[in-house]
Amino acid sequence: MAKILDVKDLCKTYVIDKRQNNVLKNINFSIEEGDMVAIMGPSGSGKSTLLYSVSGMDRPTSGAVTFNGSNLQELSEKELTRTRLSGMGFIFQQMYMMKNLTVLDNVLLPAFENKQGKETRKEKVDRALFLLRKMGIVEVADHDINEVSGGQLQRACIARSMINRPRILFADEPTGALNRHASGEVMEEMTKLNDEGTTIMMVTHDAKVAARCKRVFYLVDGSIVGEYDNTGDKNASLPERERKLNQWLLELGW
Repeated sequence: MAKILDVKDLCKTYVIDKRQNNVLKNINFSIEEGDMVAIMGPSGSGKSTLLYSVSGMDRPTSGAVTFNGSNLQELSEKELTRTRLSGMGFIFQQMYMMKNLTVLDNVLLPAFENKQGKETRKEKVDRALFLLRKMGIVEVADHDINEVSGGQLQRACIARSMINRPRILFADEPTGALNRHASGEVMEEMTKLNDEGTTIMMVTHDAKVAARCKRVFYLVDGSIVGEYDNTGDKNASLPERERKLNQWLLELGW
């Protein structure tokens, strides 16, 4: 498999009240196409900062992030915006949707913003409906966002993240605002996407969510202190995978 994301000596430092806060310290890892990686760690360990830094949503202080062959630090803001729009998809804990638009129109927004490619408006609408159908929520396409459940809304966010056929999905606590049932449904859909070849990198505090991933990075005080390889247990049941992952996490002080 080809590398889709390569991170070398990544550092992120904030200066607050003249005090330097080193949030990320010499992070190194790579992600291959078709991978599914979870980032775990205690609160304040730098998980979300790492996700934002490697996805181009925030500029690291030093180091290099190479996505699909391009060094993100060398791109202009316009080029970076174009790369995020056409090559990356984003899912967040808070399901940001335009309140004055239907579910379908919200899913279509990134497609209409993306000026690359030659898809017609009808082709974009058809693709959005296909994704909503794939997520099992096409029946709510014309609903306002306050007329659907949290689980349906998050699945709509996944559809929106996939509308421009991204090379990788970045997810920050994608199930954090959902109950256990809705969380399971959302993770089923994300696992299916990964099985179909979509690369996923997510932040999560939930071992049940991370147990579905192929690899888990454990972050403490801005450094990756451990990596768990889940690929050897791909035929094991989810509870068994979760049990083994929890044991590993406990050994690291989870």
